Amino acid sequence: MENDPGTLPLDGITVVALEQAVAAPLATRHLADMGARVIKVERVGEGDFARNYDDAVFGEASHFVWLNRGKESFCVDLKSEVGRDAVLRLIASADVFVQNLAPDAASRLGFGTEALRAEHTALIVANMSGYGTAGPRRERKAYDMLVQAETGMISVTGTPETATKTGVPVSDIAAGMYALTSILSALFRRERTGAGAQIDVSMFDATAEWLGHPMYMKMYADRQIPRVGLGHAAIVPYDAYPTLDGNILIGVQNDRGWRQLVTEVFARPELADHPRYATNMLRVQHREEVDALVAEETRKFTCAALDQALADAGIPAAELNDMGGLIDHPQLKERDRWRQVGSEVGQISAVLPPMTFADVEMRMGDIPALGEHTDQVLGELGCSAADIAAMRKAGVVG
Repeated sequence: MENDPGTLPLDGITVVALEQAVAAPLATRHLADMGARVIKVERVGEGDFARNYDDAVFGEASHFVWLNRGKESFCVDLKSEVGRDAVLRLIASADVFVQNLAPDAASRLGFGTEALRAEHTALIVANMSGYGTAGPRRERKAYDMLVQAETGMISVTGTPETATKTGVPVSDIAAGMYALTSILSALFRRERTGAGAQIDVSMFDATAEWLGHPMYMKMYADRQIPRVGLGHAAIVPYDAYPTLDGNILIGVQNDRGWRQLVTEVFARPELADHPRYATNMLRVQHREEVDALVAEETRKFTCAALDQALADAGIPAAELNDMGGLIDHPQLKERDRWRQVGSEVGQISAVLPPMTFADVEMRMGDIPALGEHTDQVLGELGCSAADIAAMRKAGVVG
């Protein structure tokens, strides 16, 4: 589907982002996908340090490719008066300012929320941090793994023998998504009231929100959720089970599903109302027995045959894929979810954003080269070619 100009949800919205790494870039990339103009402020010569995490995508970093399509790269030295003035002028004409620098760094550079909001009352300022604006850990560095550890996420992730962090940066992603929804809400409110907003989102708070189930179990039942690998602490059977040629994940959510599994798939109706297995609470109490019974039956099938039998019975199941399985997954291919986006190293494959509008496809712009849009942005601010050349020679823009 081709974009119909003017129909993207955030067409006409301008975002200035003083961002790095994952959390803020994820939020602003979604804003860019939805049509906003996102001007990414980067350091001269170095840029967002995520540009250098790896060189997996034709020499470009996989994190940067994932998080920064559709943005404009504007390189200035924020330690210089010229650089700070340029960013302040950009913010003056923007709808949203997003930053996830170290605590107080934005204020020291002259981009403090109170000063910006006093001068631009309709501006939406979104500040992202590791631990929030107060508290004993306010000034501590906060990387994804550290926040997962501090919140207890790691205590409920992994196997009984080994605690582990998640394979993707969930604390960063959680903060980025809460920042995104908060910005969208603030834009909606501004349409009705004309008022801007100050938004503060921390990785710690976002991750704590995701831990509601294990947190309440500990708070009210004094039970620490055990680490159960691919299993589920509160539901049985819910795990990976062996087949003749691999493994398959089965998730039985309720007692009706248990009866369907043992009668329709396993042909073991005597297990449906067994006094040790009839209810989920009983099955959790006898987890090892139930898992052994299920594994005994699943070993009689191939993965394909069992997957089909489970589907026919309406029982949730899934193949245990790796990244190759995801890339080749028919659910992406048959729904035409792959697109090509441009970059300085050529065309790069990307999956369409999850939000699917019936009347318009989300914009998937190019991945910017470092400083690719500096001259354009400075020109819009009224700088002449000679001015830009002088600034570049002085090293204050790149």
